Amino acid sequence: MQPKARITVAAGDGIGPEIMTQTLRILDAAGAALEPEFIHVGEQVYRAGHASGIGPEAWESLQRTRVLLKAPITTPLGGGYKSLNVTLRKTLGLYANVRPCRSLYPAVATRHPDLDVVIIRENEEDLYAGIEHQQTPDVVQCLKLVSRPGCEKIVRYAFEYARRHGRKRVTCMTKDNIMKLTDGLFHRVFMEIGQHYPDIEQDHQIIDIGTARLADTPEQYDVVVTMNLYGDIISDVVAQLTGSVGLAGSSNIGDQGALFEAIHGSAPDIAGRDIANPSGLLQAAVLMLIHLGQNEVAARVHNAWLCALEDGLHTADVYRPETSQAKVTTTGFADAVIERLGRVPQQLRPFQVGQNMERAAPSVRYERAPVVQQLVGVDVFVRWDGTDPAQLGQQLATLAGPLLRLKIITNRGVKVYPDGHPETFCTDHWRCRFVAASTAPDAYASVQFGQVLALQHRMAEDNVLIIKTENLYLMDGQRVFSLGQGE
Repeated sequence: MQPKARITVAAGDGIGPEIMTQTLRILDAAGAALEPEFIHVGEQVYRAGHASGIGPEAWESLQRTRVLLKAPITTPLGGGYKSLNVTLRKTLGLYANVRPCRSLYPAVATRHPDLDVVIIRENEEDLYAGIEHQQTPDVVQCLKLVSRPGCEKIVRYAFEYARRHGRKRVTCMTKDNIMKLTDGLFHRVFMEIGQHYPDIEQDHQIIDIGTARLADTPEQYDVVVTMNLYGDIISDVVAQLTGSVGLAGSSNIGDQGALFEAIHGSAPDIAGRDIANPSGLLQAAVLMLIHLGQNEVAARVHNAWLCALEDGLHTADVYRPETSQAKVTTTGFADAVIERLGRVPQQLRPFQVGQNMERAAPSVRYERAPVVQQLVGVDVFVRWDGTDPAQLGQQLATLAGPLLRLKIITNRGVKVYPDGHPETFCTDHWRCRFVAASTAPDAYASVQFGQVLALQHRMAEDNVLIIKTENLYLMDGQRVFSLGQGE
């Protein structure tokens, strides 16, 4: 007899307790060897004073089990509450979010009967770092953080996933035609690592047209790897194309742990009515069983689920009078799955246990190459309530002193000084770029950090309100900061 695997279980909020109860019923009936520890996370924990929605006892359980099966939770409205999902993913190092989406046609109505796409999303970085500031009355900022080791881990994971699961093609999606440094790094790493997987087809698409094509012709895609925000959006798009986001589960994988969850929310408007679809959480549980090495049980559960759908027993979200046999409750659907344990679907492709179902290998340790980093200037962001950029420019040009010069002022990224256009709309948020006084217009020379500090001191003494600074660097002689629009 296989020893029981210890897992942590969080029933969540809204419909969470209902779908978790039925999911655990199915797993138990299928013979899953599990020893669950139950924790509380979510809305009640937030309101008890834990800003991240999780308390010390829950962390202790996760440290023991390293595996979490979690139902959706509700984050209370208002400021001060951090996303529990983001906290769990980042704290536990769960860098890979994996969302398989497959058409269940003809059992479930869809316009895309051949859809079979896996979205692999970077899980720890990007705008989901959650670093935001209000800098002036007009302007707020969100920092987009992208690291080379973060890119390398998720891109390598995507190629390894494709190879292990018999997938033929990996598509990278970014917006590097606009965000040339952040998204550009992700694309560049994709091309570098892709050279080590010549057996897998690979291509890159800009995220906007890529999303449009996914929504129109998803059967053209196999595995898609992308950044955090983009992946969050397109995985919901593709899941909905299968018939309902309620059908999809996801795994969050790291070197030291894993989290499994449905991709939908807590749906408080239908909580307690026994009408929610437990399929998303059940599919997450199937992914968990594979992670735990219980492949035969995973196949038994998944095939019984397919049989229930194939027999037309559908919850309200996927029920269609022309294709469904009966509209069933949450409990009724779970009963239908349990009754079909041991059966294999006749129309839908059955789940196959194969050698490719093992746990993913740990990520490769990142090795940082030596880089020469040279300070060549500074962007000083200021709040200024005037309307004529030339007035601000003349003031700052004088304050630059003999060793620095004011090269450009931008507002929302667009050059407004020198030689700005009067049609450009300006807020109260100005980026003022200073470089070495001796440089030619398109060249850069070293600047001493003391000169940057002295500049800020002069500006402060002249009542210029500095809200932020960003140092400008060359890395191995290459410019690694963006130019202003029109610079």
